[in-house]
Amino acid sequence: MCCTGLSESDTAVQFLNTVYFYSDAQTTHSTYPSGLEILQFPNNQKEKHYPDGRREIFFPDGTVKNLYPDGRQESVFQDGTVVKLSKNGEKTVEFPNGQREIHTPQYKQRVYPDGTVKTVFLNGRQETKYSSGRVCLKNNERVIITDKKSAYITAKNIF
Repeated sequence: MCCTGLSESDTAVQFLNTVYFYSDAQTTHSTYPSGLEILQFPNNQKEKHYPDGRREIFFPDGTVKNLYPDGRQESVFQDGTVVKLSKNGEKTVEFPNGQREIHTPQYKQRVYPDGTVKTVFLNGRQETKYSSGRVCLKNNERVIITDKKSAYITAKNIF
């Protein structure tokens, strides 16, 4: 008995899908009334193409990649690493251990869970800002230019 108010034939139409098999490529292409398309490749890669333009790719190694209509991309690897690529080309890598890496045309930066930030610039110069306030600068030959702890006012210093 159908309790949605639809007749049996209406219900059947909602679940109809079309399956194509491309023998040369050994690929199955299924289309659904919702606009969803699913492709299954012989190497066990699977792709879902959504009506809103988003594409989701499942790789045999367990990696899942999302491609968005605005140009963004996001990949999730089996170890929990997440790689995000923005539409302007900036890449962010989030590691399971809490570290984060940012790649831009000007620099690469690693942010550690303790607050330490290490930046390597295009010209090779390096800057490390430690959570303690210490700042270390190195030139492109990795020679230390400056290594100092920044002075900051704390309540203890005032009273």
